[in-house]
Amino acid sequence: MQDDIVFSPFTIKDYTIRNRLGVAPMTRMSSPGDSIPRRDVLDFLVRRAENGAGIVYTEGIVADYESSQGYPGQARILTQRQIDAWKPVVKKIREHGALSIMQVFHCGRVATNEINPAGRTIAPSPVAPRQDNPLTGEPYPVPDEMSHFDIRHVINGFVETARGAMEAGFDGVELHGAHGYLINAFLSAYSNKRTDEYGGSVEHRVHFARELIRAVREVVPEDRILCFRISNWGVVDMDVDLFKDEHEWQEVIKLLAWEELDALSVSTYNFRDKAFGTDRTMAQLTREMTDLPLMICGQIHDYDSAYDALEDADIALSAKSILLNPDWVEDVRARKKLSRFKSEDALRAYGDEVLP
Repeated sequence: MQDDIVFSPFTIKDYTIRNRLGVAPMTRMSSPGDSIPRRDVLDFLVRRAENGAGIVYTEGIVADYESSQGYPGQARILTQRQIDAWKPVVKKIREHGALSIMQVFHCGRVATNEINPAGRTIAPSPVAPRQDNPLTGEPYPVPDEMSHFDIRHVINGFVETARGAMEAGFDGVELHGAHGYLINAFLSAYSNKRTDEYGGSVEHRVHFARELIRAVREVVPEDRILCFRISNWGVVDMDVDLFKDEHEWQEVIKLLAWEELDALSVSTYNFRDKAFGTDRTMAQLTREMTDLPLMICGQIHDYDSAYDALEDADIALSAKSILLNPDWVEDVRARKKLSRFKSEDALRAYGDEVLP
């Protein structure tokens, strides 16, 4: 019988996580007002902790009231009311034995002008997605190219959001540098055409992310966790590789790992896929460049897939499976035969339906 690594503990800093299974961060549109999620959405997170998840991520929390929002009904944690709404949720997650991490992001060019309070969309360069916005059926607007003032302003939004997360009691913060959103848009030459210190070479394209990590680290105490999420695919123009090859990917990972991060999270379509035409997966390519704790997601839906994912990573994150099945962790423990959910199944999470 194989060793049960899936349910073995794992330590990040001073935190011992009870197993290697976590709730992946997922963008939701659940706030009826005041940028606070519905009660049932907050209860969903507590229930996943109660039902055995080792790590519980929040949905993606947008970083400011100016230009970070990409979808209707997104949450923030910048006001006292918002902080106070999250405090009991974090307390209950901890009481149920799970680690709580807030993911924060800026949607960048994956947004429309009408949805942001400032009435504009910003990005490293004025490059709009090729595809139409699936929510509106209309083309995405060409974003404003960010000035140095804009960059400082956006970084401040991340800092204030991280400060709110710490006030609410979260064990950690994750910077969402994946899926074509703002941080990822700086990292990728596909969307970053700048010629200043934030564009051009790989080192210059990573400059924004490194500045952001340093600024947020200032308000995330040493005894809390700071993570960074990254991917080679975006939620728009999904057929495009956001990094040229494995060498570029690994150079980005190396530069990020120089910063005061406590973990990296790699998002894939399928954790088993070989990357960039090599014979290695994204987790393997990442692991070659850093000893940081590594999280992985992408079609982890049962015991065998979790076990296989943990061959090259430390934590296996589930999105659709744990979203739609409240008993997923115990079903995995029992090694039940579980089918993969389809992307369309998860659309239930983006309406008013109360999830189990």
